[in-house]
Amino acid sequence: MIPQANPKAQYLAHKDEIDAAMARVLDGGRYILGQECVAFEREFAQYIGVQHALGVGSGTEALHLALAACGVGPGDEIIAPAHTAVATVAAIELTGAAPVLVDIDPRNFNLDPSKLQAAITPRTKVIIPVHLYGQAADLAPILAIARQHSLRVLEDCAQAVGATYLPVGEMGQGKRVGGWGDVAAFSFYPTKNLGAIGDGGLVATNDPELAERARLLQQYGWRTRYVSDVVGWNTRLDELQAAILRVKLRHLDADTALRCKWVDLYNELLAGGGVELPQQMSYSRHVYHLYVVRHPRRDELQAYLKECGVGTLIHYPAPIHLQPAYRGRLGDLGSFPAAERATREALSLPLYPELTEEQVKTVAAAVRRWKASV
Repeated sequence: MIPQANPKAQYLAHKDEIDAAMARVLDGGRYILGQECVAFEREFAQYIGVQHALGVGSGTEALHLALAACGVGPGDEIIAPAHTAVATVAAIELTGAAPVLVDIDPRNFNLDPSKLQAAITPRTKVIIPVHLYGQAADLAPILAIARQHSLRVLEDCAQAVGATYLPVGEMGQGKRVGGWGDVAAFSFYPTKNLGAIGDGGLVATNDPELAERARLLQQYGWRTRYVSDVVGWNTRLDELQAAILRVKLRHLDADTALRCKWVDLYNELLAGGGVELPQQMSYSRHVYHLYVVRHPRRDELQAYLKECGVGTLIHYPAPIHLQPAYRGRLGDLGSFPAAERATREALSLPLYPELTEEQVKTVAAAVRRWKASV
């Protein structure tokens, strides 16, 4: 079986360095909020081009903490795309705020800026563009609308570490996602492009006040140990995960290049193969957390690939408003047609740096055989 994702393969690819980093932490005796976390925060902030980074326990907790640092609470409305991981909306509701969904651009699965104005009300406080599947959302119009209405922008970068955005008409190489909005949230779930061996996340910002507020809320509202100046909670990136992430961060660009190599091969082999291939927008450097193809008979394709020994996943089986926990609260069937169509058609093929050329060719050949048979 060729798995859709393979985090163990990445551990094995960097095993000696990861084992040495873990041994360093275990021998050091400091397992929470030590020098590994401090060093990782500094190195990650430099990598994405921001001033402040704060390691936390998961990507969901990063979103929650970022929203809380923005002062979000009951009575507020937060705009998010209808097609995203449920963590985006779960984090909103953890603050007591209400999610307001917006449909996606069917070309790239990201929030459609043309639908944004209609969703804004006097209660709107934050817009969350999600850089889904590894490609930047179209940030320039989103940021312009946010400035027009004095709203905060929280970038959900859980799937897009290292992706860049270049506004149309500007020259240069662009800037990595996470430094465009007021604040950003990252996930280091093991299957992510930069994955821990366990859970982990990070809040990033160029705003010193937001950074100070987030760090205060991160650990019980403490400025002085055991003295809570405000009501906070506990979300920390542990030293073992920070040490592992420091190793993987050094290899991230090379691993991303391998992902793009396999994407180019997929695109070549699947051209004219009967499935809709992912599009890279002119303003984005895609890092391909996922390689997502589309077909109206997606479920049949997935079943056939399974018979051929090819693992796939559906990201995601239903848009947020049609998930059982949210059905009837955030929209009804037909409310967000582009998101609904995406969840009926999208299929994630195997993609990770450690794939081989032969495996990519095997997957592509199976897709083409299926198409020829239907």
